[in-house]
Amino acid sequence: MAESVFKNVESAAPIEVFQLTKLFTDCQSPNKVNLGVGAYRDEDGKPWVLPVVRAAELQMANDKTLNHEYLPVAGLPDFRVAANRLMLGPDHKAIVENRVEGFQALGGTGALRLAAAFLKNVLNFDIAYVSAPTWENHKGVFKSAGFSEIREYRYWNSETRDLNFTGMLEDLSNAPPNAVIILHAVAHNPTGVDLNQEQWKQICSLCKEKKLFVLLDCAYQGFASGSLDADGWASRYFAEQDIDLFIAQSFSKNFGLYNERIGNLIVVTRDPKKLPEIRSQLEIQIRVMWSNPPNHGGRIVTTVLNNNAYFEDWKSQIETMAKRIIKMRHELVDNLKKLGTPGNWDHIIKQIGMFSYTGLNAKQVEYMKSKNVFLLNSGRISMAGLNSKNVAYVAKTIDEA
Repeated sequence: MAESVFKNVESAAPIEVFQLTKLFTDCQSPNKVNLGVGAYRDEDGKPWVLPVVRAAELQMANDKTLNHEYLPVAGLPDFRVAANRLMLGPDHKAIVENRVEGFQALGGTGALRLAAAFLKNVLNFDIAYVSAPTWENHKGVFKSAGFSEIREYRYWNSETRDLNFTGMLEDLSNAPPNAVIILHAVAHNPTGVDLNQEQWKQICSLCKEKKLFVLLDCAYQGFASGSLDADGWASRYFAEQDIDLFIAQSFSKNFGLYNERIGNLIVVTRDPKKLPEIRSQLEIQIRVMWSNPPNHGGRIVTTVLNNNAYFEDWKSQIETMAKRIIKMRHELVDNLKKLGTPGNWDHIIKQIGMFSYTGLNAKQVEYMKSKNVFLLNSGRISMAGLNSKNVAYVAKTIDEA
């Protein structure tokens, strides 16, 4: 038999978060806990389909006017308009001045990949900055788009378990013009540490002064604090500042539509006259990547955002998710304090969103895995994996570690 052309293909390193899920699934212990997966779980540790999503799907299933024809290349028009307004607010000056366009994408990752392709292929940008640490896929997405340099700016202070704002400012001050700066708009992943409003203003002013291109990654609007407006503050502020920017918007978390891959790339431009050209170039990038976006997830989001009753239900259900996660932060810290666990754990309460950078080291993480508590080697945990039935056990395992 002739040798296979694939004979020299080597196994890639496993994707850590999905490997953890497999370990959790294969584990037979009744005490097993999955703190790796970035998806919401209810008090029973089960996935939660939002009731408003069920209602929208039933309405769609009974609507005989819907079909499975191709969408426009840029996506469902009603979805894009509604998503833009959700992110920026319906009366935002960039929307009023017609300086905003949206492009339906395959989740937040697809929006990032589309942005990276445009920035590289059309604007010839070649350097991108990500926070240290950042969501693991940021580097891979920009590398795959052809960026030759992915640099880091300081963000996490491991000693104080808080933001290293001085280091962040210094590193961005040294970035060259036209570098792409990827910023987490809310609920920083993996640390859970966000900038305050004054710090956001300083970063925005710096990026404007240094001619740095801002790409805001917003995966958790409403999901972090329970308020769409509070979680959208940074994106709205940047869009007011007379700069060009991109916002990668995801509906995986706040709608629970993880496997529908529904996202939106928002373009805010200083010059509305250039939107037709920008649109044409982004449509070319879409054409060679996924050709045409899927309908189902976009239709669900559109149905909810454009129906006042559904919209109010959705906001309430977002608040339910956010409040449960906030409650778990407090319960975990309360249990650690009861046990007298060494160190100060208040950073877990101060952090926001789905994740917490606990400060646990690799050896401590390995011990926890041996006790069937599964988390990333970095010490990042998903707060959504905690509930009233397992939080005491997790605290006990952390205490032992």
